[in-house]
Amino acid sequence: MPIQRQELENYIGQLLAVARFKDYAPNGLQVEGNSEVAHIATAVTASAAAIDAAIACGADTLLVHHGYFWKGEDPTITRTKKLRIGKLLAHDLNLLAYHLPLDAHPELGNNAQLAKKLGLRVTGQFGEQDLGLLGELPVPMSLETLSQHIGLQLLRPALALGDPRKPIHKVAWCTGGAQSYFREASNLDIDCFITGEASEFVTHLAQESGVAYIAAGHHATERFGVQALGEHLATEWALQVTHLELDNPV
Repeated sequence: MPIQRQELENYIGQLLAVARFKDYAPNGLQVEGNSEVAHIATAVTASAAAIDAAIACGADTLLVHHGYFWKGEDPTITRTKKLRIGKLLAHDLNLLAYHLPLDAHPELGNNAQLAKKLGLRVTGQFGEQDLGLLGELPVPMSLETLSQHIGLQLLRPALALGDPRKPIHKVAWCTGGAQSYFREASNLDIDCFITGEASEFVTHLAQESGVAYIAAGHHATERFGVQALGEHLATEWALQVTHLELDNPV
C-alpha cells in the first residue's frame, strides 16, 4: 500500500537520527518525484546505471547511500549530473540518500552490517561522530586467513598490509573511504584496521605501528546498509523493495 513520500522521509530521518550528524551532503530527499511511494529500489550509489535499473523495475523511489550535492562539488547541473538528474525528473523518480547516518546506525548501518557479515563482535566505538567500531574475532586468526575470509564474504579480493602470519584478535573498522581513521585506530589496542580503501600513507603506518591494515573495497564494504534499510522498510510499511546489486571493483 503506498505511503506519502514525506511520511517515509520523516520515518527514515528519525530511524537513522539524521539530525545529529554533520555530513558532507544532504541526508533525505535530494530530488523530488512522485508524492506517493509504493516501490523502492535500493543501491549503493545513485549512478546513471542505478537510475536506469530503478526505472526498469518500476520503482517510484531510489534509496541510496551515495547521493548528490557533496560539499565542494561543482553546483552546476551539467554533463553527468544533468544526465542523472534529468532521468530522475523525466520519470518522476524520488531520490533519497543517507550517508553518515546510514554508516552509523547500530543495527542497519554499514558498520554494523559489515560486522554481521564478517562475524565480528562489537565492543565499542571510536572516531569522529563515533562512526568507527571496535570489536573482536570470535577466534583469532592470521592476517592472511582473515583477509581470505573477508574476500570470500565480500566476493572480491582484499588488500592486506602487514605480516601475513600476524595473529589477529582485536580489530577496528569503518566502511568505505575511512583510511584517515587509521591514524587514530593505530594508537588503540587492536591488531588490525579494516576499511574500504587505502592511501599511500597506510603502508608506512602499518609497517611502523605494527597494526595490520585491510582494504576490502569501498563499494564492497558498503553494500549491506542500504539493503538492510530497504528490508526494514519493506517489513515496516509493506512496501515493495528491490535491491539493485551493481558491481563496482573499487
